[in-house]
Amino acid sequence: MKKQMLLCMAALSFSAVSAQTYETRFARPLSDVLNDVAARFQVRLKYDIDTVGCILPYADFRIRPYSLEETLTNVLSPFDYKFVKQSDTVYKLKPYEYARRTDVDGEKMLSYLSGLYTDKDQWEQRTEILRKEVRQRLGLDDMLKGTVKDAKPILSKVRKFDGYTVQNFALETLPGLYVCGSVYAPRSKGKHALIICPNGHFGQGRYRKDQQQRMATLARMGAICVDYDLYGWGESALQVGAEAHHTSDAHTIQAMNGLLILDDMLANRKDIDPARIGVNGGSGGGTQTVLLTVLDDRFTAAAPVVSLASHFDGGCPCESGKPIQLAGGGTCNAELAALFAPRPMLVVSDGGDWTATVPRLEYPYLQRIYGFYGATDKVSNVHLPKERHDFGPNKRNAVYDFFIDVFGLDRRMLDESKVTIESENALKSFGEKGEKLPAGALRYKE
Repeated sequence: MKKQMLLCMAALSFSAVSAQTYETRFARPLSDVLNDVAARFQVRLKYDIDTVGCILPYADFRIRPYSLEETLTNVLSPFDYKFVKQSDTVYKLKPYEYARRTDVDGEKMLSYLSGLYTDKDQWEQRTEILRKEVRQRLGLDDMLKGTVKDAKPILSKVRKFDGYTVQNFALETLPGLYVCGSVYAPRSKGKHALIICPNGHFGQGRYRKDQQQRMATLARMGAICVDYDLYGWGESALQVGAEAHHTSDAHTIQAMNGLLILDDMLANRKDIDPARIGVNGGSGGGTQTVLLTVLDDRFTAAAPVVSLASHFDGGCPCESGKPIQLAGGGTCNAELAALFAPRPMLVVSDGGDWTATVPRLEYPYLQRIYGFYGATDKVSNVHLPKERHDFGPNKRNAVYDFFIDVFGLDRRMLDESKVTIESENALKSFGEKGEKLPAGALRYKE
């Protein structure tokens, strides 16, 4: 086998030599170089890039016979391409992603950040810088200046179920623009915890079964839960179109929506305990969870699910469309999450996505920051190494346990089988096709 590989390498080198001259800058087509690399190192390359017309100067001089990964870096970087190792013998080639880095990058970043502060005083100086600059880079305050003041939400009739109720709402945020969602509330009397639940990019959005199960179960146990559409998803798409979600404005608008909903709930409901304000979301909703805690100190408990990493900012412009990770000379979502210390935080991670590094990288980092306050017991990690990227039963159970503990919810009411799954249309304020949109509302026209 070794002899065969050596012969292959020799043949490849000889076949290319005739075209290799100083005058041509030793250039070769990128596709040919990648084919040679695959043969030399006996790996399979999967392509998510276009190599047509790509000519690589000094091509064979970029080869490192002792390292496949150094070779791929040298060969791909002139075209702003990158690779992702999928197994020992399979590598995927992709365009450069500013929001996604490697585990090693995350480890280096956390090491660098940890060197900036060694005690609580130094850390709190850093937090002031980050909070201020994240807000500026997001452009939040400029957008808030244009919001509709004292807007009254449009509310549906209350629907009653086993131990909880559901009511749809539509809140005008900017003139003519509405954020739509649903309020799941306990049927019990008294003051209740409030949990704001930004949505992620899971199929069917906030209308999906596991979302309704989580909202309703938390409500049955004693928390008022509010979920709402992503910008450009669900009923928002009726106003701005689906493509609006893939813009930098989505980053700011979704943060604004979460804060305005919190304002509205606290202003208009008398059954909320302001000492128990939580935030919980999964995937992109987890990214928003962290961002909301950076922007507003009224939150008293947070649970980002399958989202947190030091090497991934979120792959959608609604998570990374504005350059908030450049705040303070460079930050990451793990450091932004640490701004929540010493208040209770649960981080749920799994072995099948970018959160696989949490037990090794992000969680120890968070524990160190919480340690500045003598509060390492206030941050926890439930890691599910055999699971993948979803909001499945084990992840929901971790969330239930967390809020039972920190908000004193009633565990006896934890029973997802009691939840009634409603149709998507039942959860909408403006009808299936927006036929109930107010006269002054924005309407998307293709």
